[in-house]
Parts: sequence; C-alpha cells; structure tokens
Amino acid sequence: MCSRTNPRSSRTGRPRSTEADVAILEATRAALVELGWSKLTMGDVAGRAGVAKTTLYRRWANKSELVVDAVAVLFDELELPDLGSLRADVEHVVLQFAALLERPETKTALMAVVAESTRDEPLRRRIRASIVDRQKRLVLEGRVRAQQRGELPSDRDLPAVGATDDLIFDVIAGAVVHRALVSAEPVDGPWVARLSALLVGGLGAAATAGTPNA
Repeated sequence: MCSRTNPRSSRTGRPRSTEADVAILEATRAALVELGWSKLTMGDVAGRAGVAKTTLYRRWANKSELVVDAVAVLFDELELPDLGSLRADVEHVVLQFAALLERPETKTALMAVVAESTRDEPLRRRIRASIVDRQKRLVLEGRVRAQQRGELPSDRDLPAVGATDDLIFDVIAGAVVHRALVSAEPVDGPWVARLSALLVGGLGAAATAGTPNA
C-alpha cells in the first residue's frame, strides 16, 4: 500500500525531511483524536512530533492545511486491485474505503475539515485538490481497465466521460460516507454488493443508451 505526503512546492528553504513529514502528520492525527479540532494547535503537534513549531510553518500555513494533508495521505492508501471484473474491483475498493473510515484518526480528521470547510473557501479548495481530485484516479483506473476487458465501450465523447467519472466518484464517496458517518450503518458485504450492482448496471445502461441504433 502506498502512503505519500503532499509537498507544498511553493515553499522555499531547506530540503524537506520525509521522516519529519511522516512524524508531523502522524502527530496531527493523534492530536485530533485526543483533543478534537477546537483544541488542536500547531504547538501541540510540533511537541508530539519532536520538531520546532517553525518547522511546521515552513510546510503548512495553518492547522487547516496541516489536517487536510494528514488525512489525505490516509486516502492515498486506497488501491484498485484487478479482480477480473469491474463489479469485483468496485466492491473491493468500497470495502477498503469503509475500513479506512472506521479508523478513529480518519473519521475525526475528515469530519473536522469538512465542517470547517463550510465557512472556509480556501480550505474547501484544498480538500478538493488534496483528497477528492487525487482519489478520482481510482475511477479512471477502473474505467480504463473495464474498457480493456470489454466491459465498457471505448471513450468517444471525452467531456461526457469526465463528467461521468466525477459522478461515479460522487456516488461512491457520498454513499459510503453517508452510511458510515451519518447514518452509522454497517458498510458490509451485502450492502456493498448492492451498491456495486446498481453502479455497474447503471454504467452498462448508459453505455447502451449512448450507442447508435441501440
């Protein structure tokens, strides 16, 4: 599984330490679980990570940016395996996503930044860039693989394909987050199977509808 940080390339100065980044992001998640958003401070994170507070500010301008990056690296762990069919691939990644949301550090960090973003447009843009846009890679990988297997037709209308990829991501992410964090219902095998069947069936119907003389 991969885990990577999200370097802020606009920052200048000494080369960044990967070990320091890992320690800082781990400390951020631990502090969030223990203290909550309102009590979390950059100074507390620096103390837990064993670095100077100036080290944090060279990397992140404020705690909002820091927390987004701390949760973004967790989502980077998601992978789309090749299990032989689009439906099986979708089921696997949805179960991975649900398991990730069960972790206290993921749940606390995600809920905190989403709540803050309702009144902070720069934070909303950072969430979109660091988490949402980065994880859309899973949808792209799944679609390309399904096309190679012959499960979906090749792309013809690229703008429409991009819009469909966005919709697929929204449907999966929205359904899983709502069920796991809002409704507090289990994201288990039977539920995931129904979601995957609905999604894959819808994609097949849309592909057929877009085929001339279908």
